[in-house]
Amino acid sequence: MELAEEAVKPGYSDLIYVVEDDPDVSRLIEHNLRTAGYEVSTFFSGAQVVPTAVKVKPALFLLDIMLPGISGFDLCRQIRQHELLEKTPVIFLTARAQEPDRLQGFEVGADGYITKPFSPRELLARVRNLLRIPTPVGGHETIEVGDLEIDLASMTVRVLGTTVLTTVREFRLLEYLVRHRGRVFTRDQLLDAVWKENSFVTPRSIDVFVRRLREKIEPDPRHPRYLKTIRGIGYRFEAGR
Repeated sequence: MELAEEAVKPGYSDLIYVVEDDPDVSRLIEHNLRTAGYEVSTFFSGAQVVPTAVKVKPALFLLDIMLPGISGFDLCRQIRQHELLEKTPVIFLTARAQEPDRLQGFEVGADGYITKPFSPRELLARVRNLLRIPTPVGGHETIEVGDLEIDLASMTVRVLGTTVLTTVREFRLLEYLVRHRGRVFTRDQLLDAVWKENSFVTPRSIDVFVRRLREKIEPDPRHPRYLKTIRGIGYRFEAGR
């Protein structure tokens, strides 16, 4: 098991797993996160990340893509497929800055994407944003629309009573559209509303998140009942029938 010098401690809601094979970059990330008050465990490959996370669950995964052995993309898939880890936020921190790489990152379930060289201030802003789970006004709140039940306190989505997995960003996008159902939003407006701090999310990324949501909540994703495309403009959430 390839961990940082300090052993993983159980029970921390601010524990972050950093998976980065460059020692200098790893030390820089760890220093900035620890200075900001987070607990950090560093892995230099992806081999032991999931087995360790099952024993001590982190609050967030920070993954490089180009790793020895398993890639960051495949590691993110493993995280999303594990029932104990599937909702844990994932941010890619990588030198791969091309749009196809960013889109692939979101395709496999990432919540954020940061390119190297990076600003430590930006990194901390992204981390804080993802770990800041909004508390519904007035306590527990559930929104019911058609066959959907959206539990804001637990960030859970149910379709016909069956829970479906969403990432943090998918949930926030769905919540925003549902709260403003009937209103048409451009891709840029959705970026401003849901990805305020993320300069590396492009309008095309919105299409990826909408498609992933359709696959999870729509009876027929090719003919959506809820998430409607308004050609030439953007998207609208409808109550369905």
